Formats: sequence, structure tokens, C-alpha cells
Amino acid sequence: MEKFFSAVQNIFKVPELRKRVLFTLALLAIYRLGAHITAPGVNSERLEQVWQQVSGTLLGILDIFSGGNFRTISVLALGVMPYITASIIMQLMPVLYPQLKKVQEEGEVGRQKMNQWTRYLTVALCAVQSFFIATWLQGNGVIANTWWLTILTVTTLTTGTIFVMWLGEQITERGVGNGISLLIFAGILITLPNAITQVVERIRQGDAVQTLGVIFLVAAIIGLTALIVYMESARRNIPISYASRRVGNQVFKGQESSLPLKFNMGGVIPIIFASSVLAMPQTLFSAIPADPNQPDTWWGQVQQFFSQFRGGDPYYEAVFIGLIVLFTFFYITIIFNTDEVADNLRKHGGFIPGIRPGAQTADYLNTVMTRLTTIGAIYVALVVFIPQLLLAGFNVARLPLIGTALDNFFTTTPGLQWIPTGLGYQFFFGGASLLIIVAVAMDTVSQIEAQLVMRNYEGFLGAGSRLRGRRQ
Repeated sequence: MEKFFSAVQNIFKVPELRKRVLFTLALLAIYRLGAHITAPGVNSERLEQVWQQVSGTLLGILDIFSGGNFRTISVLALGVMPYITASIIMQLMPVLYPQLKKVQEEGEVGRQKMNQWTRYLTVALCAVQSFFIATWLQGNGVIANTWWLTILTVTTLTTGTIFVMWLGEQITERGVGNGISLLIFAGILITLPNAITQVVERIRQGDAVQTLGVIFLVAAIIGLTALIVYMESARRNIPISYASRRVGNQVFKGQESSLPLKFNMGGVIPIIFASSVLAMPQTLFSAIPADPNQPDTWWGQVQQFFSQFRGGDPYYEAVFIGLIVLFTFFYITIIFNTDEVADNLRKHGGFIPGIRPGAQTADYLNTVMTRLTTIGAIYVALVVFIPQLLLAGFNVARLPLIGTALDNFFTTTPGLQWIPTGLGYQFFFGGASLLIIVAVAMDTVSQIEAQLVMRNYEGFLGAGSRLRGRRQ
């Protein structure tokens, strides 16, 4: 702890770093202030009633990435989700349109063009999403059903997201860390007091089953945090050698380098993809009410199945994990093209020792990435599944053949009664949230650490710096 407080003090000894940190904190405070400004015309009591019906739908996922702003329909209700969606689309587009690939290869000019197009796409997505949200709010009696209020809601929510996007870019350029990631981080972190309050209240109740469940939950969060730190820090370093070169009369000796590869290159993107796909059925069937007079029709049976197709359902969990693995592999093929990496190495005179440049290098990298991605996909699936198991439970009664027997076993075994139904907490602090918090915290701390060490101050980790104070 002494090193931690010493590092915090050192931050404020560096004028430029102090300015960046205070600037970041100020913009995060402004962002949280916007969460308390409700959009015009919203009936808060009716909204809370409606919200109880949309848990597990696309709207619930949207609330996670809006930092809880969507639950109250604040002026920042859409949060950064449209920007994230636009960024993902722009990452995928060069695969479909080679012209965009050429723009990407134009260096800084190309990057600025892609960023500008991402902003335009974000505004377009905001307009579409806010229109459907306004329609949904009117249909549920949350706002009045008038055309001018529809326009006002669309304008308010779109402007709010543009403002959030601007805040994120300002933090990235003039603050510390990645601005968009920090905004999501702040939104999730604000739910911690409520989560801690619920945990403490369960312990105070003195229920042995609930106390045991709380112990499992806390142990799981600590264990998963350690796992995330380890996996996000882990690298597979591929050795790279560069041949000697002659430039005029000078001969440059060959150099040794490495290509670091992460186990989880996709971050939380596969989770977003999988969650969005699985939330579509709930969103659809919550919008189309069932006919109570015809429960035995095929449509009624489909609705009955999907009414239980949410967190804790065995079918849901199996499909969810499968989609996470699928989207992890899919996204890696988009952001890490082994053929391009091998070609770039060959152009710059680099090679992997023992591997021929060109096709063999691409095949080798593809094999390595397949193994790393398999481990990474399993890791991400575990990070998502374990907290969901504790919070939502695992409804084993839905399993064919052995479901009833397993349900009876768990419900009658002391200490295991919580498994079929979960611990019953109303907060969402799942694996995706935990992954975002830990990854963003690690990235931000590493940036501050680099700034401190560069100026000869001791950082948070201590090992990378040489002095406790500034060198005189």
C-alpha cells in the first residue's frame, strides 16, 4: 500500500501528468452528471414498471454499456453503444470493400478518414435507435404519443451520444487512458455501491444458505479478477529475426525482435456479439404478446420456450458459450490477418527462425493463433458463465431426462439450494462487466506507470522504476 500511495503522490508531482489526470476526472464527473438529467416528457414511475419486463433483452444489454443511463432514459441514455457498433462495422467493412482497405493503408490520413466516417455512422445509428426507442416508450406509455415529442426524443438522445463521443475523444487525446473505455468503466463502477450494499445486507440477515452463496460470489469475483489479470497480461512472443542489410557503403547488422500475441485479442467484442444475438428472441417476443387462448399452437409453444430462454436456462447458456467461441474466432480472423502479417515481415526483411518467409510463416502464425484463440475463447466463456451461474443460477429442471432428478438433488442438499435459482441479486455485475473493469484499469495504470517511469518516478508496480523521487 505504501508504494501505491507513493505512486499517487508522484502523479501530482508531474505537472503534465497531473493536468491529464485531473482533466480525465473532470470529464468523467461531467459524464456522470449527465446521467441524472432525464430526457423531456419521461414518466419515471411508468418507466420503472416497464423496465421490470425487459430484463435480458437488447434494452438490458444497452443499459450495461450506457452505464445505467438507459434505465432512467437520461439525455445520455444511448451511451457509447452506437459508437462501439459503428466502430465494429467499420472494422468489418474493409473485408467486404477493398477500397476501404486502401484507405486504411494511407497512414495517419487514412486513420483520420476512417475515424470521421465512424462518427458519421454513429450519428446515423443514433438517429435510428433513438427513433425506435421513442416508439417503444410511447407504446408503453412512458412518454406521450405525439410527433413533436418523438422528434424531441430523437434529437435529445442523438445529441447526447454525440456529446459522449466527444467526451471520449477528448479524454483519449488530452487525458489518460482510452476515453470510450473509461466512460464504460465509470458507468459500470457506479453500480458497485449498490452491489456491496446487497451483499452486506444478505450477510446481516444471517441466512446460512445465503451467507454461503455470498462467500462463493466473493471468492468467484476475486478468483476471476486474478484470472483476468493473468490472461490479459499473458503474451506468446514469436521470435523475429531481421537479416543484415547494406545501405550504400554501410552494413546494418541483423536485429532480434519478437511479435507479442495476446490470448484474448477480441476483448469483450465477442461477448457483445453473442449477447446481442441471444437478446433478439427476448426482444421480439416481449414486443409480440402471446395469445392465452391458444397456448398449444406452434407459435404459442415457441413463445413459451423463449419466455424461459434467458440467463440460468441450460439451453441459453449452451448457445451463449457456443456463440462466444464462434465470434471469438470470427473476430480474430478480421483483426489479425496472418497472410498480411507474414507479407509485411517478408517486405521488411524479417523472418521467424526455422520458418520459411511467406506461406509457411502464415501457416505457422495461423496454427499459433488457433491455439491461443481456443484458450482465449474458453477463458472468456468461463469469465461470463461463472458470475451468471451465481447470480441467475442454473435451471437444471429444464434438462431432458435427468433434469428433475438434478433439481431435486440441489434443492434438498444443504448449501446447494441456490444453484437452480441463483443468489437472487438484482444488480448486474457479470463477467463482461468484470472483464471491462479489470482490462481498462490495467491499461490506464500501465499508461500512468509509463509516464512516471519515463520521468524517473516510482510507479504503481515499483519494479520498472529506478528511483523513489525525481533524479536531481
